Amino acid sequence: MDRLQAMQVFVAVVELGSQSAAAEHLDLSRPVVSRYLAELEDWVGARLMHRTTRKLSLTAAGLEILPRCRQMLDLSGDMQAAVSTSDDAPRGMLRISASTSFGQAQLAAAMTEFVVRYPGVSVDLQMLDRTVNLVDERIDLAIRMSNDLDPNLIARRLTVCRSVICASPGYLREHPTPQRVEDLSRHNCLTHSYVGKSLWHFEQDGEQVSVPVQGNISANEASTLLQATIAGAGVAMLPSYQAGTHIKNGELIRLLPHAEPRRMNMYAVYASRKHMPSALRSLLDFLVLKFPERPEWDIGL
Repeated sequence: MDRLQAMQVFVAVVELGSQSAAAEHLDLSRPVVSRYLAELEDWVGARLMHRTTRKLSLTAAGLEILPRCRQMLDLSGDMQAAVSTSDDAPRGMLRISASTSFGQAQLAAAMTEFVVRYPGVSVDLQMLDRTVNLVDERIDLAIRMSNDLDPNLIARRLTVCRSVICASPGYLREHPTPQRVEDLSRHNCLTHSYVGKSLWHFEQDGEQVSVPVQGNISANEASTLLQATIAGAGVAMLPSYQAGTHIKNGELIRLLPHAEPRRMNMYAVYASRKHMPSALRSLLDFLVLKFPERPEWDIGL
């Protein structure tokens, strides 16, 4: 029995949730996957999984064996990396998660540049407006905006995510331009369903100010709010990485430049520092240079 292959099959079945999914992922037939699992159980002398048609769950022995299998596979990868030449170009598949707005506005173009630089690497972009579980969803790296990052995560800070208050010229022709943040309470404010739904936070004249807002459109991702703002629906708080281009070309007008909405840090989040593939390490280094403290989209705002 190829024990490493059997351990790889076992880990894949657990992570993907079924033998069929593992077979497809590993390019094996379903009977071969079953045989590897049976041989691994024979070798360790214990049943590792409860198998039913609907659900797969680990036995107590399986829970004990799983982290050890992962350690063995990581060690095998390290041994292979140790004998490879140091000038080997990064290669392999990277699954990357980011919000829809950041993916469309910035990340898609950045990843195009990255794969041109490293043609041996392919990228699977997952645009998801929710927090992903890196391990369960097999995500190699996630871009997250947060000021309260989970301390259990491994993260590399990239830059600051700034926001701007803006509206279209058409909206401002029909409504008075707000002069102070308090004026926003008298405007139709387009809000994010999960961030600042009814209260926007600012620093104005050196003080922290919170303003209650309301409007007739909310959405769970910023790209929709951007389009509604351009169409003249109201005033929105939008990330500068998304709104900057539209402000510079005149589709949107920035409001209240003296009052800065609350900033958020932008992080690249990944599962482990150990046994990091060269492709992921290269991606992290690339992102740090691509998205510096004062990113290109903030210049001129």
